[in-house]
Amino acid sequence: MIKCIHTGDLHLGSQFRNTSFDGIHAKQRRLEIWETFEKIVDRTVENNVDFLFIAGDLYEEKYFTIGDIKRVRDKLKEAKNVNIIISTGNHDPIGENSLYRKIDWPKNVYIFDGKGISSIEFKKENTVVWGYSWDKKEENEDLLSQIKIEQNEKINILLIHGDVLNKNSVYLPINKQLLESKGFDYIGLGHIHKPQFITDKICYCGSPEPLDFGETGIHGIIEGTIEKESVTMSLLPFSKRSFIIKEINITEIMTYNDILNKIKESDNLFMRESNLYRIVLKGIKDRDINLNIEDLQEILSNEFYYVELIDETIPDYDLEKLRAENENNIIGLFIEEMSKRDLEDEVNKNALYIGLETLFKEKVIK
Repeated sequence: MIKCIHTGDLHLGSQFRNTSFDGIHAKQRRLEIWETFEKIVDRTVENNVDFLFIAGDLYEEKYFTIGDIKRVRDKLKEAKNVNIIISTGNHDPIGENSLYRKIDWPKNVYIFDGKGISSIEFKKENTVVWGYSWDKKEENEDLLSQIKIEQNEKINILLIHGDVLNKNSVYLPINKQLLESKGFDYIGLGHIHKPQFITDKICYCGSPEPLDFGETGIHGIIEGTIEKESVTMSLLPFSKRSFIIKEINITEIMTYNDILNKIKESDNLFMRESNLYRIVLKGIKDRDINLNIEDLQEILSNEFYYVELIDETIPDYDLEKLRAENENNIIGLFIEEMSKRDLEDEVNKNALYIGLETLFKEKVIK
């Protein structure tokens, strides 16, 4: 039996230039990812782990420096009794000029060389680790055909950065059925940032720190034990922060302060001060209330570590005035037809207001 931690997709050095949050929070997230990387390594030492598997995209090649890669090396060196295995990905390919090739690595760190799938045997642990490192930005070659396990009595593990979920992917599409047929005791995957078990033996570790609002939910590391015919690996929450999206329903009877308070009440203070929030405002608002998003975010800045607001509310229309102003066009006809229905019913009322919003937008475009 071996004790393992499976991680990957840390994207150390990321600049977060395609995200919605500002430069201050981007810088802090960059530092926090480094902090989480170091905590992962520390955990391998504290828990006497046999293997640390890193399944690609350890860093962002575009922004990483020789000093950064030395910092990675020096941290990994601290876990001198842990076998650390790295398969590179499309963001940190091990090409000719890769930073991976520019420094000497400690003897406990093993990096697959980018020359097809290969294996490393660890006799003491009765384990063979197979892996593949990218040497370019895209890959759609069939690599599984290269694999033939010969030492079936040993624990066989595959570490690879690729896409099991999309057969048309340019990021190393992998056939799940073929993968299962190869006989591995555990397959540690990277590339998809949402942690998930494809089967009890095939797992995406996900990004230990979520990187944007497309990565909600729990993030962490995969930790546990592996032995022949028995895998006990599970997701351990490990991220410093989470990205959280919440929808808040607004009604036309709510005041400006009511709306503010409802946003504050979207979560408890500890959560609000720890995480990054996107609040989507929906429903019908008093037409006289001006929901200036920038002002609201400034007012709420002391209530949240980070919050961004999206206003999808619809103003409460003066129906009689609108009908009089539009009695000879489609807007007036729509109001007249919808008024025949019970507008006290929320479904009918929402349908009326959503329809009006759509008609007004079409009118503006024309």
